[in-house]
Amino acid sequence: MRRLQGLRHLFSDLNLNGAAPVRVQPQLGEWEPKRVPTTRQKKKARITVSMVFVATVVALFLLGDFFYKTLMGIS
Repeated sequence: MRRLQGLRHLFSDLNLNGAAPVRVQPQLGEWEPKRVPTTRQKKKARITVSMVFVATVVALFLLGDFFYKTLMGIS
């Protein structure tokens, strides 16, 4: 669990309520707009986008390496 504490600095604080007491925090949809994503959904989206980006870069590198080796006649 201690290793996960370092990840808190990687992401910004997505809780816009801050240190406000629970009794004064608005309920979801109370102040509009409705269907606002939760903090958990935002974190999942950030991680998913990061993983897709890394996978795309790796795939493009491997594709370029394949074409380079094919054109140069390297097995």
